[in-house]
Amino acid sequence: MKLFNNFFNGKKVLITGHTGFKGSWLSIWLNELGAKVIGYSLDPYTSNDNFVKAKLDEKITSIIGDIRNFQTLFDIFKKYKPEIVFHLAAQALVRASYADPKLTYDTNVGGTVNLLECIRKTESVKIGVIITSDKCYENKEWIWGYRENDSLGGYDPYSSSKACCELVVSAYNSSFFNTNDTKINNKSICTVRAGNVIGGGDWRSDRLITDCILALKKNEPIDIRNPNSIRPWQYVLDPLGGYLLLASKIENNKKLLGAWNFGPNNDSLIPVSNLVDKIIKIWGSGKWQNLSSDNFLHETKILKLDTSKAYTYLNWRPILTIDEAVKFTIDWYKQETPDYDFDVSQINEFISIANKRKINWIK
Repeated sequence: MKLFNNFFNGKKVLITGHTGFKGSWLSIWLNELGAKVIGYSLDPYTSNDNFVKAKLDEKITSIIGDIRNFQTLFDIFKKYKPEIVFHLAAQALVRASYADPKLTYDTNVGGTVNLLECIRKTESVKIGVIITSDKCYENKEWIWGYRENDSLGGYDPYSSSKACCELVVSAYNSSFFNTNDTKINNKSICTVRAGNVIGGGDWRSDRLITDCILALKKNEPIDIRNPNSIRPWQYVLDPLGGYLLLASKIENNKKLLGAWNFGPNNDSLIPVSNLVDKIIKIWGSGKWQNLSSDNFLHETKILKLDTSKAYTYLNWRPILTIDEAVKFTIDWYKQETPDYDFDVSQINEFISIANKRKINWIK
């Protein structure tokens, strides 16, 4: 597979959080691009996760470890000497952050500091892409998309922790990277913010797709807490493609450094209930019930991203429509034995659709 001007072929790429949903898909794509992938993460969440089904531990160098353990992480950097780093390891759930805020901050903020220290102290690393979240913005419940220079914030511990990560990366960039001081390592470090990502192989609890699939398989109603909340839904390969595109271009173009949004088109900004209706339609059966209550923990009602920056400077735009994103997702869960080859077939189909639509950033 030759994409992104064959930039990743033969390069050592370290991915934190490689056993997770997005991390596993990124690992597969990079492996197909010819990269030498090293993964560092906690164990997979379930035996049905994409990482497990794809048997990724047989395809890449997979190391089980905690991002909070600096010395273990640094030893991995010293041993494998990566050239490119994608940081996805995180406590990624809003409601879980209410239950254990300290774990959330220790993992998301402390883990990011550990990662940046390893990058700072490892000469081989030239590029770092730090994945935060669309929830890092100070959410004002307005109807237009947040831009990269809008205020950071976060009502809940998870969202706040991701805003903190953005500030930490900014401080490291100002203090240690990309300066005119030749005594300081010259590295290209960016942050990226995606929307609500869907796709196959995500079995984390308290996620909408997981809740839908589990209920549908049991022929039970799908419980929805916030049916009217609007989210920027997008298929997993769309933002991952943006991350890869950015990484392939930032080393020799300092104008591209900073924060980036990789969100969906406006037709994918739909309420939770609409997305569930689409899932039920493609699944072929099912129903949902409204469990909304004033007693639930605070969650944002509307969230949109402005992707003008990625469109203007990278020529990036989403490839799949919301209906296609749902179909790709449900196709994975309907497979009796989804595996590495099936994942690769979905990546190839994704690329084929881009080519048919003459969306040339994917080339």
